[in-house]
Amino acid sequence: MNVLKFGGTSVGSAENIKKVIAILDSYSQKESVICVVSAVGGITDKLLRAGEFAQQKNESYLSEFKAIKEIHLNLLSELIPIQNDAVKEYVESKLTILKSLLDGIYLINELSPKTSDKLVSFGELLSSYIVAETMKSQGLNAVRKNSQDLIVTNSKFTKAEVNFGVTNMNIREYFKNANQKITILPGFISKSDSGEITTLGRGGSDFTAAIIAAALKVNRLEIWTDVSGMYTANPKLVKQAYPIERLSYQEAMELSHFGAKVLYPPSLQPVLVLDIPILIKNTNDPDAHGTVITSDKSNGFSKAAKGISNISNIALLTLQGNGMIGIPGFSKRLFETLAQEKINVIFITQASSEHSICFGIDENDASLAAESINLTFENEISLLKIDPIIVEKDLSIVALVGDNMKNHQGISGRMFSALGKNNINIRAIAQGASEKNISAVIAEKDVKKALNTIHESFFEDQTKQLNVYITGVGNVGERLVEQIQQQKKYLKEQLKINLRVIGLSNSRTMIFDESGLSLKSWKEQLASGEKATLEGFLERNKSFNLRNSIFVDVTANEEVSKVYADYLRESIAVVACNKIACSSTFENYSNLKRLSVKYNAPFLFETNVGAGLPIIDTLNHLIASGDKITSIQAVLSGSLNFVFNNFDDTAKFHDVVKQAQKEGYTEPDPRIDLSGVDVARKILILARESGTKMNLEDIENDSFLTENNLKSDSVDDFYKTLIADEAHFQKLYASAKKNDCQLKYVAEFNGENAKVGLKEIPSDHPFYNLKGKDNIVMFYTQRYPEQPLIIKGAGAGADVTASGLFADIIRIGN
Repeated sequence: MNVLKFGGTSVGSAENIKKVIAILDSYSQKESVICVVSAVGGITDKLLRAGEFAQQKNESYLSEFKAIKEIHLNLLSELIPIQNDAVKEYVESKLTILKSLLDGIYLINELSPKTSDKLVSFGELLSSYIVAETMKSQGLNAVRKNSQDLIVTNSKFTKAEVNFGVTNMNIREYFKNANQKITILPGFISKSDSGEITTLGRGGSDFTAAIIAAALKVNRLEIWTDVSGMYTANPKLVKQAYPIERLSYQEAMELSHFGAKVLYPPSLQPVLVLDIPILIKNTNDPDAHGTVITSDKSNGFSKAAKGISNISNIALLTLQGNGMIGIPGFSKRLFETLAQEKINVIFITQASSEHSICFGIDENDASLAAESINLTFENEISLLKIDPIIVEKDLSIVALVGDNMKNHQGISGRMFSALGKNNINIRAIAQGASEKNISAVIAEKDVKKALNTIHESFFEDQTKQLNVYITGVGNVGERLVEQIQQQKKYLKEQLKINLRVIGLSNSRTMIFDESGLSLKSWKEQLASGEKATLEGFLERNKSFNLRNSIFVDVTANEEVSKVYADYLRESIAVVACNKIACSSTFENYSNLKRLSVKYNAPFLFETNVGAGLPIIDTLNHLIASGDKITSIQAVLSGSLNFVFNNFDDTAKFHDVVKQAQKEGYTEPDPRIDLSGVDVARKILILARESGTKMNLEDIENDSFLTENNLKSDSVDDFYKTLIADEAHFQKLYASAKKNDCQLKYVAEFNGENAKVGLKEIPSDHPFYNLKGKDNIVMFYTQRYPEQPLIIKGAGAGADVTASGLFADIIRIGN
């Protein structure tokens, strides 16, 4: 014989009831089946609400009753559309009795626990009748048996205690003589030994099923719901969560206590005592394996942790004071006070110093708890021995659960490290000596991020999710998005990085998708996106509060660079090809570095110097390994190198600069490149990364431009001055040619000072044969005193710059 229990969602619609019937029919082909059903989803709440309205003399109870009536009659008409007069008449008669009960509550404006039990019993009585009659109409051998005839309790209304001696005898006697293949039982309801209607309290339908299963000593109890078992985490908050194949009773109870709503463990006590396995199944996916719960603690030994759960709306209360140290009895008085007020304590932790006791309760009980505790300790508070109770709200508890965690070292460290890296502040910690549960109190706003972070660390084969927000999707930004789309599969399979682009912005519009934007149609989406603002982009990033978030700046905008600090304070990593921040005041540069460390948010800007070349990364490795930079010589402008590699006595300087701009090697305003300021910023960044305190004005800039060029008011005016001063540029070329040299714009740093300027490079110098838009950097260090460490390659261009940004993103992932 099988015992199956179907919850409210499983009988919440005609479609779902048909699925239930199909499952029962399948089972009954092999052996008899007992089915316990809950009220139709949402009906119990509606009944209670109708009762409360009636008690308050609020005629809204009539609207609630009308909704209850319509739901059941609609179900009936969908399930038994033909020849259902007798069935409909029975249901309407029960609804008439329900209406009379509500009218009575309204007239006397009183709703006692006894009346409340009678009121809510209508939910299960109606649902079980409809299911049974539907099965009969389909020719199935089904009978509804009223659980109130079997389960006998005391008269403790709303949470009656079962008389198991009488109840077990009733159940065995009934089923010994029952011939039907399918028996439908209403869950939750019972009768007292004096014949009054009672209910079994929270988890009552599970309790009914467990009582039946235990009395008949069946092989297992099946709980059918709307999910395929108990999950590694709440699948509504953690999309990567998956069903747990096997759990021990203790693990299931821990997960259920901490928010997993599939089970209410106390209601399953009858089967736990008899070691009857429990199977959690999905009505909507009956072929899914589900979760098996047994007494076997070796279930799934390969994983130390089995699942993560959480309880929201927690208040954390702290009793503290020097007067508590060494004085016995404080804990006893504290918890006696809470018990007297019927306040349930969910979480407790106490420092070994005995200076404080911290505990978590439901937020709704916080005011009453604080008032009662302060009254209990009124004398000690007045004598300044202890402080008035401290109350913190808007908190949640997250718990990592598993029987085998005690056999694995470093579990708690791994959990807290993962949370800390994502700036999730832990307010309190509790871990029992059994190590079945590690709990942490965190801010309610961080719950989703915390669950995803822990789940990623323990349950996702070390795949790390990166959530990227890109501002500035012009030439370089577009190539970056293309590279991400192209490499997405490779990153996931080979590097275990799940890279998602969550937000995109240009100067006009911005778009977001918390689950990841489609990179196939992002241009179309962005064209019709919402108006872009720096504040809006940041706020959306903060509101999503996703783990491992990265802000990518692909602009040359000073205003964008000013918001880096705001991102870092939110533990959001920053990747930038924008040089303005790192070449701004030394105080700002240092502050960004400090914030990066403080909030554990990487601040990477490899593309500030040399586009995709690993210049800054190499420099950082040298410094980190204990080497010291003695000097740096470099050609750091791909655009200037392109210009002087293509300029000679057969070409006009104006035309070469125009070509460089057209091919994307210069900024839209070429004065930024040709003035040498861009190169000065780059050598400044390298000097700072070498450990030297320096500002942009400290760098000597020997400009090769004429005074007319430098004073030009616009880009067009600048180009006119280039034409006018062509003789000046030809003179520079002629001098270099005469000396058998190449013109290169060189940046130099000698360990203390830096300068940039145009130089004639002789043929035996490493810079001489530098072609196209290439950059070259020579690091002279204590370890490389004579032959420098040289890095050389393309230092400009959309593709290489994008690849440099991409490399920084991957570096964060690793």
